[in-house]
Amino acid sequence: MTSAKTAGELVAEAKGRIDNLSVDQVAGEMESGNATLIDLREPNELADNGRIPGSVHAPRGMLEFYADPTTPYHRPEFNPNNRIILHCASGGRSALAADTLKQMGYTNVAHLDGGMNAWKESGQPVEG
Repeated sequence: MTSAKTAGELVAEAKGRIDNLSVDQVAGEMESGNATLIDLREPNELADNGRIPGSVHAPRGMLEFYADPTTPYHRPEFNPNNRIILHCASGGRSALAADTLKQMGYTNVAHLDGGMNAWKESGQPVEG
């Protein structure tokens, strides 16, 4: 029998299996136009804290359905052949989500370590 894990342990394990990008790395990839930035936060979080310009909103609860082309919910922003970078508020949800996309066959996926909080703290642009 395996022992139960905390959310923090699950996030730490996920971060060991995915690409953890700094704010500067994400900003550079967004500038190059070679990545799609997916914002996993809930709608109220976007309303309260703004959003990263150019990001696409996809709440975490719908990720697997948006990313799976066999579901009626699939969104074209989720293309397994493209570079996808996920972010949330602080990096926990996006780490878990990036790990999930890798399990779904996405090979060029990463997340913004520190999330929107790190983005704002570094002085990067925010809209809304």
